[in-house]
Amino acid sequence: MAVQEARQGAGRGSGPGAHEGGCICGDCPQGAREGHRRAVAEFVAKREEFASGRGLPAAVAYSASATRQWVSDELTQSADLIAERSRADGEAWLDRLWRRTAIAVWSVTGALLLTQALTAIGAGWTVARSAGLVAAVLVGAALTAAGYLHRSRGGALAPVIGEDNRLSTSRAVAAGWVLFVVYAVLVLVGELAAASARGRRDALIAGLDLARGIGVVTVVAVVCAVAVLVRRVVGLRVLGQRLQKVRAGRPRAADLLTDDSGRGSFADTQYVVISAAALVFAMVRLARRPDQLPDLPWGLALLVLVSAATYLAGKYAEGGRPVVLSVVRAREAGDLDAPIRTGDDIEIRGAGFVPPGAQTADRLSRMVVRIGAVHVHVPLVPVPGGFSNPTDMLLTVPVPADVEPGRVEVQVVTAAGVETNRVAIDVTD
Repeated sequence: MAVQEARQGAGRGSGPGAHEGGCICGDCPQGAREGHRRAVAEFVAKREEFASGRGLPAAVAYSASATRQWVSDELTQSADLIAERSRADGEAWLDRLWRRTAIAVWSVTGALLLTQALTAIGAGWTVARSAGLVAAVLVGAALTAAGYLHRSRGGALAPVIGEDNRLSTSRAVAAGWVLFVVYAVLVLVGELAAASARGRRDALIAGLDLARGIGVVTVVAVVCAVAVLVRRVVGLRVLGQRLQKVRAGRPRAADLLTDDSGRGSFADTQYVVISAAALVFAMVRLARRPDQLPDLPWGLALLVLVSAATYLAGKYAEGGRPVVLSVVRAREAGDLDAPIRTGDDIEIRGAGFVPPGAQTADRLSRMVVRIGAVHVHVPLVPVPGGFSNPTDMLLTVPVPADVEPGRVEVQVVTAAGVETNRVAIDVTD
């Protein structure tokens, strides 16, 4: 089969010169990326071919159920190859990311140096400018060192990547404020080390008074608490099967503004936007008054706190368990109503069957329906551009011959491993 040939080709690609040109193995970044791209292209072509009714062997064409099962198995194997290539591509991407984060950090430091040099024309160079550059170098060196130690996990971005391999909005916001406060304190330390007059030193120490920095301190405390609390809330809801989470292929910048399915999230977006606006204001205040912690106005601090509370409430409200509402015999137009028998297709109607982020074929193929004591894999039914089965509200599966006649229970197990409620149906001979 095409999937086996692709895997054999990947194995042959491990020899000398295999990483040149169109390498599709997962041993090098270029090969992992190209291998994933080719696997996706082959899968899409195969899905569209099956959706149009082409490419079916004559041996299964006589039976609709046999055709559906054969197509589902072929697409599942192809999707497994995509998942394998995606994991290799994600690992290679994370390995490259630490260099990109290091370049970004030192680019920001260089931009700060250029800005300081341009604004010093006419105004003159000051101790505060030197302290700011030294603080930027120290923060950049710390981030670079941390990124190197975590180079296999995304470099400097490793602390803000969640357990589901997505960028965490709460951690990113908290990290931004923490880095800013560390930089502001280092600027004051640099100025204090260079100050010679006693009055100047006293003024710099007074700049750390709580009365001046209470707004910033409050915001930092709240956003850090939100980051810790969100991780706890999400973890408990996943363990309690009240929230479905699937692992992403790799982190993306869009994760900060979207939910797991890639749709824009109001709670995440408003939290990022308001926090970023407040952070920019604090940076400007620090640039204007580098001899003290930025005195963030209480009105702006309260706005950030309201935004954080909204984000936290959104995390409590999202998700929910999948539920089965009814199970009926699937019937074509014109068919007579009849009892459910072994070999018949049944429609399981409900909600929440497909977890957010699990719309890919390799995830959909992991869905299972328990009919009595038998586990039935939900078949993939392709249509142009996607799949008509399974869907978030409807699953169609056959009743296997191993099911004993009588009253049996039907239960869905989603791709995230979350179980639905049980619904009883009667199966006749």
